[in-house]
Amino acid sequence: MKDPSELNFPADVRYTTDHEWARAEAGMVRIGITDYAQDQLGDIVFVDLPDVGRSFQKGREFGAVESVKAVSELYMPLGGEVTSVNRSLENEPDRVNTSPYQDGWMIVVKPDDPSEMGTLMDCNAYCDMLKGK
Repeated sequence: MKDPSELNFPADVRYTTDHEWARAEAGMVRIGITDYAQDQLGDIVFVDLPDVGRSFQKGREFGAVESVKAVSELYMPLGGEVTSVNRSLENEPDRVNTSPYQDGWMIVVKPDDPSEMGTLMDCNAYCDMLKGK
């Protein structure tokens, strides 16, 4: 496991205390797990994602990732309807390890309330949380 200072935390995404990230994109929100989460889990071997059309409330479980170490649930950073799923992760779950913010994204949602993005942490707040501040 790496020190958090060695990991990537883009400034254009928002973060949750459960280590998911959310990026606003033209009225939609792309979601995945953070570089810290994938580093803690180790090699991702399976990703379980919902079907397009499913709706979830903020904080509800929407899927899971399985690594050689553990299975971890995935939680919605904000409420919304799933409009797209990264099906490439079915055959290449390791994309979550190699590119968590680009090729390793998990779902895209149409947010029920876009203002919920404002309740998520920015990069600095997330890094402070990881440092225990």
